[in-house]
Amino acid sequence: MSDAPLDLQNAAIRRTVALVGLLNLAYFTVEFTVALAIHSVALFADSIDFLEDAAVNFLIVVALAWTAARRAQMGKVLAILLLIPALALLWALWNKLQHPVPPEPYRLGITGFGALIVNLSCATLLARFRHHRGSLTKAAFLSARNDAFANIAIIAAGLLTLVYPSVWPDVTVGLGIAFMNADAAREVWEAAHAERLDAQA
Repeated sequence: MSDAPLDLQNAAIRRTVALVGLLNLAYFTVEFTVALAIHSVALFADSIDFLEDAAVNFLIVVALAWTAARRAQMGKVLAILLLIPALALLWALWNKLQHPVPPEPYRLGITGFGALIVNLSCATLLARFRHHRGSLTKAAFLSARNDAFANIAIIAAGLLTLVYPSVWPDVTVGLGIAFMNADAAREVWEAAHAERLDAQA
């Protein structure tokens, strides 16, 4: 009987994380399609981030049933996965600099606004679980939170491009997204390391 509340909490976390994963996967298709259509570095980086977030959340659903030691190991794997958008950005940035055409500002801003709604919804869903089960739920919450900040920057880039047509607002936001993911990866790695030490104690 003493394990019943914990089991109910774990079930609630898994349902929430699975829903967040589905939301991320759905908006990845939207943002990736628009990114290719308007040649946006920022939207490309953010769309890959949506795909990576979906993968992270689905992995978390499975890993939540594991022991603390195995969860800590998975936390380090997820920290590495958080770096994928940064690597994808380097490829997109190279292509952008070869063909420096500003993205279409209206679709850039509108798509960024849609992404902001999705990520705020995900962050709200995950907020009450961000301190549970160590690095795994921390990874999910940090991804959603950072993505919401990135989407605000994408909207701003759309407005700047509308006023001052240039590739640099789009490129700058793309680089910012890469930096935030690298910082989130560091935080998740540190949380996973602490979790592993606790499991060994």
